[in-house]
Amino acid sequence: MKLVILDRDGTINSDSDEFVKAPEEWLALPGALEAIARLTHAGWHVVIASNQSGLGRGLFDVTALNAMHAKMLRLLALQGGRIDAIFYCPHTAEDDCACRKPKPGLFEQIGNRFGVPLKGVPTVGDSVRDVVAGASVGCEPHLVLTGKSAGYSNAAPPEGLPAGTQIHRDLSAFADFLLARDTQPVPV
Repeated sequence: MKLVILDRDGTINSDSDEFVKAPEEWLALPGALEAIARLTHAGWHVVIASNQSGLGRGLFDVTALNAMHAKMLRLLALQGGRIDAIFYCPHTAEDDCACRKPKPGLFEQIGNRFGVPLKGVPTVGDSVRDVVAGASVGCEPHLVLTGKSAGYSNAAPPEGLPAGTQIHRDLSAFADFLLARDTQPVPV
């Protein structure tokens, strides 16, 4: 199974210090939905792992979160793309749960749900905590320079990235990388 795990806010859609709380606030980043559609067409199963502490803070409820996801899925379907599952942590940092990134709980849930080892599975996020969470279970870490990492560059990435983290301009550039790698012949 070709599986890729994506962060949501700042990776697929615009992020906000005030939190994305309603469907009208959920705005796809340029090229992000098209990138997911290209991955889908190439046989990749796309899964989201997202911290959603706005739930735990009482800024929005599960109905609003579901409406945001419905909007995302609807817009993605118009591009011919699909997301196979959405995993989210509703807790705040103070809850000290096992599922809030940078802890690996969401990734462990994904591995269990899909029945696959996560070693080498590409994971993409816009923050150090996103890639640390994935790398801690053996995922291949990728950082996009959007959202929380928008102010960085390849030359000066944020501190604390796991060894081997690959950096991409945005989700579209990551998709280009992954799809190009898919077409490389396997060494004999």
